[in-house]
Amino acid sequence: MPQPIDIAIIGATGSVGETLVQILEELEFPVATLHLLASMESAGSNMMFAGKKLRVREVDSFDFSQVKLAFFAASPAVTRSFAPKAQQAGCSVIDLSGGLEQALALVPEANGDKVAQLTHPALIASPSAAAVALAVALAPLKGLLDIERVQVMASLAVSAQGREAVSELARQTAELLNARPLEPRFFDRQVAFNVLARVGAADEHGHTSLERRLVDELRVLLDLPALKISVSCVQVPVFYGDSFSVAVQSRRPVDLVAVNEALEAAQGIELVEPDDYPTAVGDAVGQDVVYVGRVRHGIDEQEQLNLWLTTDNVRKGAALNAVQVAGLLIKDMV
Repeated sequence: MPQPIDIAIIGATGSVGETLVQILEELEFPVATLHLLASMESAGSNMMFAGKKLRVREVDSFDFSQVKLAFFAASPAVTRSFAPKAQQAGCSVIDLSGGLEQALALVPEANGDKVAQLTHPALIASPSAAAVALAVALAPLKGLLDIERVQVMASLAVSAQGREAVSELARQTAELLNARPLEPRFFDRQVAFNVLARVGAADEHGHTSLERRLVDELRVLLDLPALKISVSCVQVPVFYGDSFSVAVQSRRPVDLVAVNEALEAAQGIELVEPDDYPTAVGDAVGQDVVYVGRVRHGIDEQEQLNLWLTTDNVRKGAALNAVQVAGLLIKDMV
């Protein structure tokens, strides 16, 4: 068992930050002292950890030499401002914000062996929740399939955009159910009882930054830099839990028996019976795995594998992955 270490969580009052605190306690992670940090607006509140009430402090005045490890679960701008200071103070950084392009992206079930390449203080990225889910599901299949292309339709929960987005969906739903006029605020149009064709603004080619990030991260996590990936991220009126329709094109016929056996044996995956399928609300929310169902060939192609995935984007996709990465990292920490 590694020696307990001092840890900081930046963005502790956000949904991912709160889930980080919860998972650290649930897994009995070896924490000596936990420092909860946030912006000036959010500082001053209290949170419970291991039976103790901890006060949230301002990140601006924090001395990072007090800790060995820091989780950055705030905005990319906050990460870019404070992560270099943390590293300079000898603190390893796990970034959940996507703010550090130079950080090594890690998903333990996919490329956890790369943690051995790191030197301390380390700079690690816990990728987007969508990339985590896809990497967990596809990594066990790399040795079975000669993958040529991956096509993904990602149906993303509003919680990926924070508490304000969750509140907006709740408000819109209440207004519509009570026959009141709807005025969109956080989103640019009605999201309740609706599906929006993209998540975020599109560039001149029609792709969003999240779609481009997902492609880049998945290539790194699967160690397939030339892999052709087509991604569409859509916003669905779900509070928590992302779902994915995935088509994997192989250069040779897909052995479904071998695929199912690989998925059944893989860490971090719950394979659903062939006559059933998982849902975000009914299965994934609050759970620590990626659910996989509807494993099948393409209608006219034995070389195509179709999958349905769903997972808790805040818990499994963000907080748990970061804590699992931290578990690998601290094994050789002094």
